[in-house]
Amino acid sequence: MKEQFADLVILGGGSGGYSCALRAAELGLSVVLIEKDKLGGTCLHRGCIPTKALLHVADVADAARSGTHVGVMSRFDGIDMAGVHQYKDSVVTKLYKGLQGLVKSRKVKLVQGTGRFVGGRSVDVDGVRYTGKNVVLATGSHARTLPGLEVGGRVKTSDQVLESHQLPSSVVVLGGGVIGAEFASVWNSFGAEVTVVEALPRLLPSEDESSSRLLERAFRRRGIGVKTGVRFDHAVEKSDGVVVFLQSGEQLEADLLLVAVGRGPNTTDQGYEDAGLRLDHGFVVTDERLRTNLDGVRAVGDIVPGLQLAHRGFQQGIFVAEDIAGLDPRPIDETGIPRVTYCEPEVASVGLTEAAAREKFGQVQTLTYDLAGNGKSQILGTAGAVTLVKSGPKGTSGPVVGVHIVGSRAGEMIGEAQLVYNWGAEAEDVAPLVHAHPTQNEALGEALMALAGKALHAHG
Repeated sequence: MKEQFADLVILGGGSGGYSCALRAAELGLSVVLIEKDKLGGTCLHRGCIPTKALLHVADVADAARSGTHVGVMSRFDGIDMAGVHQYKDSVVTKLYKGLQGLVKSRKVKLVQGTGRFVGGRSVDVDGVRYTGKNVVLATGSHARTLPGLEVGGRVKTSDQVLESHQLPSSVVVLGGGVIGAEFASVWNSFGAEVTVVEALPRLLPSEDESSSRLLERAFRRRGIGVKTGVRFDHAVEKSDGVVVFLQSGEQLEADLLLVAVGRGPNTTDQGYEDAGLRLDHGFVVTDERLRTNLDGVRAVGDIVPGLQLAHRGFQQGIFVAEDIAGLDPRPIDETGIPRVTYCEPEVASVGLTEAAAREKFGQVQTLTYDLAGNGKSQILGTAGAVTLVKSGPKGTSGPVVGVHIVGSRAGEMIGEAQLVYNWGAEAEDVAPLVHAHPTQNEALGEALMALAGKALHAHG
């Protein structure tokens, strides 16, 4: 077998893999990047970018539908799915070509083919063995389904839905997490009748309870059906739709059933177990420096337990490259990674939920600033709130340990919030800083002023 050598061999060209490759090359390491599909992985081709393109189309549809409310004589005549896909694919293609150019310009050796980790520090691809001084595993994730629920026809995961040119008139979304909430929002804006079924007691179970309540209220106002605390039993596909049976005995009929019950790690048939790599429920076990139990082998992204977010994998890739190069970077605080659900309204957060903060600190103070007091929110016609969680009881000093935002464009506000959390800032540290008026971001400033005891645009 032919063998090639490099400082770093990376298996997987998604967010974690390609960021690791680019940063390592920037630091002077020779890099081999192996990808069986397209560079950019799930995020670029089947996740973040195409879904957010659909969400932008949904925003445009909503704006057209509501134009007369602001004096614009617009109207909504329907959705041209061929045009939607052309727009979505054009965005993906432009970014894909740009990423290819970046990798080429950094002199990263890109190997197209199915790689298999064979132990040591080697990956085999089509009869060639690539051996590195270090190996990074970044094989990503796949859309999960439930036992006994066969995907196909009118039962689809997010992967299949993104390629479908048919616009359903009614949809049951199985799963009220990030993926389910985003697609429910899109289809509602496109004019479909949507019902979300979530087995746990509330939507977005990993978010703060206050955010879940606000989102559920907003969904109901939009006409999106929400059934929480109800488990799926089985589904029966018909020629003209699908019937979804719930364990409560209720039946739901729709054109389409979207299975949005999360993503599983791509660790099967990769050679990991044969090589002695330690796994836990399919995930690769690592320490805080993303080292596995095998010497010289790291793992990043969705195969590592924790938040399955593209920007998490991206930062992990950079961290690993710098660590291998001897820069000794600080380990990533998982709690300090911002989280955004891009439905309408958006839900964004960083740090601890109120429940987690109480468990960690005992006593905490929370403050909620309603967006009704924010001028730009009124201009946009959005409702929601900024909720801050501070360690320690009211009247004592303590850092802000959680920020939770619900409202249009909340994802654009979480940047400052993650600095507040990650730098351990107290409300008094940030309250004197000037926020431009009128902006959505001003709401975060007002919330911090209120927490510091200087509330102006808030009652009480």
